[in-house]
Amino acid sequence: MSRTTLLGAVVLTATAIAAPAAAQQSTLSLNVGTFQVQRIEDRVAGDTIVANLFADPPYALGYRVSDFDNVTVGGDWLFPIGDFFEGGVGVNYYAHTVPSFYTDLTDANGGDITQNLRLREVPITASIRFIPTGRHFPIQPYIGVGVSVIPWRYSEVGDFVDTSQNIFTADYHDSGVAVGPVVMAGLRVPVADAFSLGGEVRYMKADAPLDPTVGFLGDRIDLGGISYLATFNFRF
Repeated sequence: MSRTTLLGAVVLTATAIAAPAAAQQSTLSLNVGTFQVQRIEDRVAGDTIVANLFADPPYALGYRVSDFDNVTVGGDWLFPIGDFFEGGVGVNYYAHTVPSFYTDLTDANGGDITQNLRLREVPITASIRFIPTGRHFPIQPYIGVGVSVIPWRYSEVGDFVDTSQNIFTADYHDSGVAVGPVVMAGLRVPVADAFSLGGEVRYMKADAPLDPTVGFLGDRIDLGGISYLATFNFRF
């Protein structure tokens, strides 16, 4: 399925759900927080970030999976579906560059042979949330599920060593669009008539194949992880 088809399906679905609620009170929910990538023991088989760490000697790279954790920012448009449910459409942005080096190889001067590994994700999420206290109760806990369409890009740029121990400079990169489920739980607390603060935990599971002709050590990239978010909610 093409990127255009995937993105179009999300937009059309969200529009169809939202149309009956257009005249009701909606919420713009902005968020900022931390995206923690899927940990090493939970990453998809063949993940290239893990493959780099456990490459055949002496080609392993030195970094930690947790080095990819970084800030995420975004926002959701939330619209009512009765008294106890609301739908949502939103987008978040995450990107981070992690420095790495060969743990068992150095250059002619004894210096590190270094690279930069960069991952970028822009999840576009359609969700539905259940509010057990109802939408009109001041303090609103909620749980939700959804699906994310995730444009992504991964690259490894810097100096590398071939099987003849020659150092060369290269830019390996790939990009695509993945789809995965999302679950969330959060709480909103009022501060003013039309404004509330909150917190949310959001878990996303997704991965994507990598182009085998590029030259990555792994054949997939794991895009999943947990977001810990502070939310700023404006009703209108």
